[in-house]
Amino acid sequence: MNVGIVGYGVYIPRYRIRVEEIAKTWGNDPERIKRSLLIEEKSVPAPDEDTATIAVEAARNAARRAGIDPQKIGAIYVGSESHPYAVKPTATIVAEAIEATPHLTAADFEFACKAGTAGIQTCIGIVKSGMVKYGMAIGADTAQGAPGDPLEYTAAAGGGAFIIGKDGGEALAMIEGTYSYTTDTPDFWRRDMKPYPKHGGRFTGKPAYFKHVVSAAHGLLRELKFTPQDFAHAVFHQPNGKFPMLAAEELGFSKEQISVGLLSPKIGNTYSGASLIGLAAVLDQAKPSDRVLVVSFGSGAGSDAFSMVVKNAIEEKRDLAPKVTEYVDKKTYVDYSTYAKYRKLLVR
Repeated sequence: MNVGIVGYGVYIPRYRIRVEEIAKTWGNDPERIKRSLLIEEKSVPAPDEDTATIAVEAARNAARRAGIDPQKIGAIYVGSESHPYAVKPTATIVAEAIEATPHLTAADFEFACKAGTAGIQTCIGIVKSGMVKYGMAIGADTAQGAPGDPLEYTAAAGGGAFIIGKDGGEALAMIEGTYSYTTDTPDFWRRDMKPYPKHGGRFTGKPAYFKHVVSAAHGLLRELKFTPQDFAHAVFHQPNGKFPMLAAEELGFSKEQISVGLLSPKIGNTYSGASLIGLAAVLDQAKPSDRVLVVSFGSGAGSDAFSMVVKNAIEEKRDLAPKVTEYVDKKTYVDYSTYAKYRKLLVR
């Protein structure tokens, strides 16, 4: 493709709530929840944090790591299902905050948890065509989960930003190909003006997540003539800790191949940020020539798969911005009452 990642950055709020704290509130067995979801705790946005602030911090880190003038970024796309405004775009807030040129195209994307990777695909296309020199794609969310709903154990907050550009020796990973698989599968939705989403029970697992993730991965492997053994790392969308492990097993990937990018047990499901933060964690540790598979998933439903090869520039760029582990390890625990206040679950 001659197109690659020239910079990346993430942001994860420092507040956390443990599974035990949520389970205690609703009288559930925390050990059963932890076994079924493979989740220990999740990130919680502070009262002054939302998708826009998360996207801005991730974008600033991406630009810092890329080492480029933000005025050269000609496209910014923000994927989320929790944009702070129903009409006003988040992408323009990000553009202004990082001091990008006003001569750019910007838009908000929405496709449940895969809106961020849809933005990456869009950036690949317009960068490859020569329309812009650099494009930025962001996946960020402050995910919603109704009080007492099983989603409350996993719905978290965080985001990742990736800058795409043509290879001029500055790319830290070259993108070899991308493949998508999409159907109309009603596994998860939130109606207009409703505060919390619904999940479609029997559609959630096999018909939605596994069908789309596995189909997208198989399609890309077949198209590029690769096998799981060709990859040093793999990242699958992580609505919980169990689903990506089962998907990896079905596709023939080992636990070792997915371990670096599997973060949901410690930070929960960051929705549009999940696969991007997982990829960032891999790039924080990967060696030049390592091949990486990334497969996102968005309810409704669809998956985007990417194959990329890490380049030598990773060694000089990875320390230019905070790494994923710095955000994961820097945390402050809150109790349920504080969590409810921060998430505005209590109405006066």
